[in-house]
Amino acid sequence: MSERDVSRSRLVLIPSYDSGGQLLLTVRQALAVWRPVWVVIDGSTDGSARLLDTMTDPALATWEPGLKVIELPVNAGKGSAVLAGITAALHEGYTHVLTMDADGQHPAGSIRQFMTASAAEPAAMILGRPVFDASVPLVRLKGRRISNWLANVEIFDAVIDDSLFGFRVYPAAPLMQIMLGRRGMRRFDFDPEAAVRLCWHGVKPMNVSAPVRYLSREEGGVSHFNYVRDNWLLAGMHLRLMGGFLIRAVIRLLPGS
Repeated sequence: MSERDVSRSRLVLIPSYDSGGQLLLTVRQALAVWRPVWVVIDGSTDGSARLLDTMTDPALATWEPGLKVIELPVNAGKGSAVLAGITAALHEGYTHVLTMDADGQHPAGSIRQFMTASAAEPAAMILGRPVFDASVPLVRLKGRRISNWLANVEIFDAVIDDSLFGFRVYPAAPLMQIMLGRRGMRRFDFDPEAAVRLCWHGVKPMNVSAPVRYLSREEGGVSHFNYVRDNWLLAGMHLRLMGGFLIRAVIRLLPGS
């Protein structure tokens, strides 16, 4: 499959909530290596959405036809933004989306590698295996180890190297099917629950290494992670998933299964 054919079926999807000036940098970096790029503005109130106006107004010389912006009226969470994006993408004939964060952590330079891997295995999801540098907060690194261990318990035979790293390529149709049948997966619980439930759905995970960098505030880094709220959300999510795991484990032990 040629790169043109791949770009006709796969797009970069960037959910963004109050990402500040970093949003424009991330979009420009993504457009430098891939088109189309879609941005879902998840009810931002910091004016960052207006930074893209000069790139989406055909009356201006800097108009970028490879960029599409979808604006949600209120902040509903990353999962909700991704759902809005994949729903629109499927409607326009795209089959896969590569999700990346707007905060500059994810490597735009790895987009083509991930898209190529997806084209070679279209039924799989391509999950980023983060390669951290010294910028990673140690408390975040230790916390994700717990979530990763739980996710791999919950999926039986498959392997998810990192359940929280949001730089990944999803087959859009099964992801939308799973999300429309659930009330969760809308906020910080989206990335790990999507990976686990897609495994349950029969979508094979493929893990591909990618560098990740945590930007400081001086570098324009923005984080909306709340240690109490979001860890509580993850705990509830894993409790639900463990319930689903136990049901599936019993079914696997039944005669004839």
